[in-house]
Amino acid sequence: MSDYTRMELMICSAARWLEDGAMVVVGTGAPCAAAMLAQKTTAPNLTLLFEAGGVGPLLPRMPISVGDSRTFYRGLMATSMADIMETCQRGMVDYTFLGGAQIDQFGNLNSTQIGRDYQHPKVRLPGSGGANDLGSLCWRILVLTPHDRRRFVERCDFVTTPGYLTGPGAREAAGLPPGTGPYKVITDLAVLGFDDATKRMQVESLHPGIALQEVRERTGFELFVREPLESTPAPESATLEILRNEVDPQRYIIGRGM
Repeated sequence: MSDYTRMELMICSAARWLEDGAMVVVGTGAPCAAAMLAQKTTAPNLTLLFEAGGVGPLLPRMPISVGDSRTFYRGLMATSMADIMETCQRGMVDYTFLGGAQIDQFGNLNSTQIGRDYQHPKVRLPGSGGANDLGSLCWRILVLTPHDRRRFVERCDFVTTPGYLTGPGAREAAGLPPGTGPYKVITDLAVLGFDDATKRMQVESLHPGIALQEVRERTGFELFVREPLESTPAPESATLEILRNEVDPQRYIIGRGM
C-alpha cells in the first residue's frame, strides 16, 4: 500500500518537468497544483501565467479559476488575456498545460464534442477557450489526464487543439511554428511522450506497481514503448508534505483519501 494517491503521483511527476526559469501557462486544478509545487521545490524562478491576465504570481492558496484574484497575488503584472496570447505568439512561453475529453496517438486534443456530426453530437463539450491558441503557439504541451480507452482514442471526434495532427511535418504544413507540439502526457498509469521520427505517442515510464499490459489495455490505439522503459520515481516525503500542506491544504485537488 503506497502512502500517496495516484493524483498526488501525477502532480509530483508533472512538477518535475518544469525547470527553473521557465514560463508556463496554467489553468486551475491539477496543472496549477503541479506548477505551484515546482515553484516551491525545484523551480523557484518558474513564471506562472494565467489566461485571464495574471503573470508571475506567488500563489498563496489554490485559485478556483483563472480569474481568481489570487492569480495576481504578488505578481509581476496584472494584464489581459490578449497580452497573454501575444506573449505566446512571440514564442516566449515554454509550456502550457492542456486537457480534453479525448487525445489521440499524435497528441491531438478534443474538448468540443463527442460524436463526429458537428450539428448533432452525442455530447457537446465546453469547447476551446484559449486551448487552441496555447497549443498552437507554446513550445511544449503538457497533458494531465486519467488513462482509459474513452480518452485515449484512435481518432478524435473533433480536433480542438492540434497536436502533431497527422504526423511528421503536419504542424508545420498547417502554418504552426516549427519545434512546437505535445511533449509529455502524465496519466495515473504512466508518463508518455512522442517519438521524434513518427510523432506517435510512446510509453516512457511506468508508475510504481503498474504493468505495461494494463497501460496498453486502457489505450484505444497501438502504443509504442521507448527503450529502455523507465519507472516513474515515487514522490519523496518532503515533496508530499509541501503538496499537502502548502499547495493544496484544503484537499481540493488531491482529495482526502490515501
